[in-house]
Amino acid sequence: STATIFGGDMLSGNEDSIVICEGEFDCMLLNARGMPAITSTAGVMTFKEEWVENLKNLKKIYICFDKDKAGIDGAERIIKFLDKTLPKAAIYKITFPDRMTEGKDITDYFTKYDGAPDELIYQCAKQVAGKQPVDTSKFKSLSSAELIDILGLTIKKDEENKLITFLCCLSAYTEQAQLNISFNAPSSTGKSFIPLEIASLFPSEDVMRLGDCSPKAFFHEQGVYDKEKNSMLVDLSRKIIVFLDQPHNSLLERLRSLLSHDQKEMVSKITDKSAKGGNKTKTVILRGYPAVIFCSAGVKIDEQESTRFILLSPETSQEKFRFAIQEKIKKEADYHTYATALNNNPVRQLLKERIEAIKQEQINEIRIAHPEQIEQIFLSKRATLKPRHQRDIGRLLGITKIFALLNVWFRERDGSTIIANDEDIVEAVKLWDKISESQEYNLPPYIYNLYQEVVLTAYQEKNDGFGLGEVVNKEGVTRQDILKKHYQVYGRMVEDFRLRQQILPMLETAGLITQEHDPNDKRKVLIFPTTDIVLSKEDI
Repeated sequence: STATIFGGDMLSGNEDSIVICEGEFDCMLLNARGMPAITSTAGVMTFKEEWVENLKNLKKIYICFDKDKAGIDGAERIIKFLDKTLPKAAIYKITFPDRMTEGKDITDYFTKYDGAPDELIYQCAKQVAGKQPVDTSKFKSLSSAELIDILGLTIKKDEENKLITFLCCLSAYTEQAQLNISFNAPSSTGKSFIPLEIASLFPSEDVMRLGDCSPKAFFHEQGVYDKEKNSMLVDLSRKIIVFLDQPHNSLLERLRSLLSHDQKEMVSKITDKSAKGGNKTKTVILRGYPAVIFCSAGVKIDEQESTRFILLSPETSQEKFRFAIQEKIKKEADYHTYATALNNNPVRQLLKERIEAIKQEQINEIRIAHPEQIEQIFLSKRATLKPRHQRDIGRLLGITKIFALLNVWFRERDGSTIIANDEDIVEAVKLWDKISESQEYNLPPYIYNLYQEVVLTAYQEKNDGFGLGEVVNKEGVTRQDILKKHYQVYGRMVEDFRLRQQILPMLETAGLITQEHDPNDKRKVLIFPTTDIVLSKEDI
């Protein structure tokens, strides 16, 4: 069939609503009155299955066909079809008012019966299928402490980690306030568990879980190919991407501008094999800003990427491990009972409904009522400004906005815009203060904690009797000293290659240590903390 969608440009970037009507003239009339509308060029009984892809992001779909048998039958047919193929959209049927005794279509309604868009939508439309809107009257204002308690049903300890991960996922439902976080820590510490557990609270259609992935595979898997334009559209708007392991380096390079929020639509090029075995170039269009979470057992991260992420590491305390073991025993001993109890938990279920309701609000912009407060707080705690602070202040502003989104029904609102208030600023600053110390050095918390608890401790013990600030010939620590102290502190060994190739170079780059050859044995390397010149905690 040569049937096409008339008015298809009304779907571009539209995630709110559309009217499906009968006939091109009716469609133009609705569009002229500010009501986005489309129609089939082949009549009331033609609506192709592949067209559904163009409607999948819409919140509401209104069916308004002619007031005759063909229109009534056609409306019923398309309502049943959309109810089956678009279960997440609310489907409304528009019935013309009783005063319309002689006319039968949109044109008659507007030209002969003084029709108005508001009457059509608010008086003549009735939801007949699809997703019912969430009742928001059951929600109350939610604080960070209350949210942490709810997330603690499955994630023990890791308070700041699970909170910032939840806010990152929630940030997907904004236009420009998305967060990027990276979990870097040794294996078996829970770096994948936290993001996956948080992501399970969110609608499955919004979450993309990916392992190691090349750019070509990523674009082909997630993109929609337009043969006529020879281009691939990858729409990542309002999506949550969880990379379960650090992706291919070239993919990170392709995504750098997207992670930095430089442009909302970017053009990239990939090379494919042609049917004849040669090479052909495809254009890839990346659209929208997703919320991105990286999980990697590799603790070293390129500076180009580290400045684009909030760097996190799971807790490695004995108390956390004990709680995790107890939870795993409960889960594995009787999974069915465990899962049933969890899914039926009213507090957890209410949080999932809250997420769905926030998504349905379709918030486009979040403004901050008093940004000068954030400026004063941020600058007062940093004696020396660094290049990454330009991105860090953006993250603090983003966290403030997401706290406002969490309580969207209790914030000042203007259409699709809400206003973050002083409560949101307080919550954001409190959270940022707890995670910012390691961010100052571009280090994952695991590496920074290792420096404090292992390197500094080993150095102080080796030079016991001298103050850190005293000018004396102190003795540096060897890699063997650090390996030994690491085992004493954490109860496990760290691989020698990881210490040499990842951990020590990162600490040296951060300016926290220097490495020098032992004057008595040039084969040995001694590590010295630069304790006298690093910023104190009060400075950062």
